[in-house]
Amino acid sequence: MTNVNKDVISVLNNLIEYSKDGEKGFKTSAEDAKNPDLKAFFLQREGECRSAAADLQQHVRSLGGDPETTTSLSGDMHRAWVNLKSSLTSNDDKAVLEEVERGEDHALKAYKDALEKLAKLNVPASDPAYALVERQYHGVQRNHDQVKVLRDAARARS
Repeated sequence: MTNVNKDVISVLNNLIEYSKDGEKGFKTSAEDAKNPDLKAFFLQREGECRSAAADLQQHVRSLGGDPETTTSLSGDMHRAWVNLKSSLTSNDDKAVLEEVERGEDHALKAYKDALEKLAKLNVPASDPAYALVERQYHGVQRNHDQVKVLRDAARARS
């Protein structure tokens, strides 16, 4: 395995952790949300994060690597904070959305960083790994924007 392959695998494994974090975070948020539409949105996002992690894991395997299977420590700490804050705010949907947005901010940054790292490794945009990360980045951006709209609407109602 080349050093570039090892570095690409490292980048992808980092994103797997973020996807696993998102999966668990959206599951927790669905449990905490009161609005049924919001619960459904969070459950849909949980499934999308699971699928994103599976796609990344498959690509790591195709490069000859061992894919990450766990969440990150920072994601575990964020979920603990979400649980604490939710219990203190009676699972207020606005508070849940604010924490989800914070999590999406971190995911968006992770994907931007991953694209930058791949570019520094001279991985071309036509490479399957780069294309996968870029496609998932655009999905994270869309979801971030959608969460922000939902959060703004919740703030306007409160």
